[in-house]
Amino acid sequence: MPLIAPSVLLLLAWSIIPLLMTLYFSFRHYNLVDPTLTGWAGIDNYKYLLTDPDFWTALLNTFYLVGGVLVISVCGGTLLAVLYDQEFAGRGVARLFVIAPFFVMPTVAALVWKNLMLHPIYGVLAAVFRTFGLAPIDFLSRFPLATIIGIVSWEWLPFAVLILLTAVQSLDHEQREAARMDGAGPIASFFYITLPHLRRAIGVVVMIETIFLLTIFAEIFVTTAGGPGVATTNLAFLIYARALLDFDVGGASAGGVIAIILANIVAIFLVRSIARNLEV
Repeated sequence: MPLIAPSVLLLLAWSIIPLLMTLYFSFRHYNLVDPTLTGWAGIDNYKYLLTDPDFWTALLNTFYLVGGVLVISVCGGTLLAVLYDQEFAGRGVARLFVIAPFFVMPTVAALVWKNLMLHPIYGVLAAVFRTFGLAPIDFLSRFPLATIIGIVSWEWLPFAVLILLTAVQSLDHEQREAARMDGAGPIASFFYITLPHLRRAIGVVVMIETIFLLTIFAEIFVTTAGGPGVATTNLAFLIYARALLDFDVGGASAGGVIAIILANIVAIFLVRSIARNLEV
């Protein structure tokens, strides 16, 4: 125990000191471009943030982003996991390609989608639209939040496939063979055998992805910078904008405290839900 005490103390300091500083600054007037604005603010930063329409828009955008990506990645990951569990020619290569996007850095992925795939003039999708005689669509301007959800889903779908494919491969083949001999078709086998078996794995995917998706930033910063307006501003980007664009450290710190509280509420709920599933 004495030998690991320094490491434990270092980790505690690494996590607790920034948290305490954020909490401290959230109760103070602190603006980087106005040194005269200082002193104790009390709960003014929180009042301003909670009465700011941009905050509620960012909060809704965060929920839409997390929910949309979870639906796409879990549903798509489940179907792909079942598909890639089957024997077919080139299965190893197909698995490699479906997992590859997970190893692309978020900034690189956002740049590829913005400039290579979605650009309304020389993007791949624009060329496809023109091939069929259709006018190209500027997705990032017309459907900004849905486009961000699509980009992030492309990044996280491989993670869901990895976890769920491992779970599918652990399913007893004799059980599925017995169901097939009893007359169960592929759809019935999926809903009554495969899907219940994947329940715990799906819970793990939802928990891990949710924790990371609450802090999505790079994709928004690179593609839309939170716009048009605040159409793609989530809570993480709002905190960044308050701190480094508006130079309001006090307001940004208040947003950070609220984000921490929300993240912990979600994490506690998810951990308890998964713990109940594991007990079943």
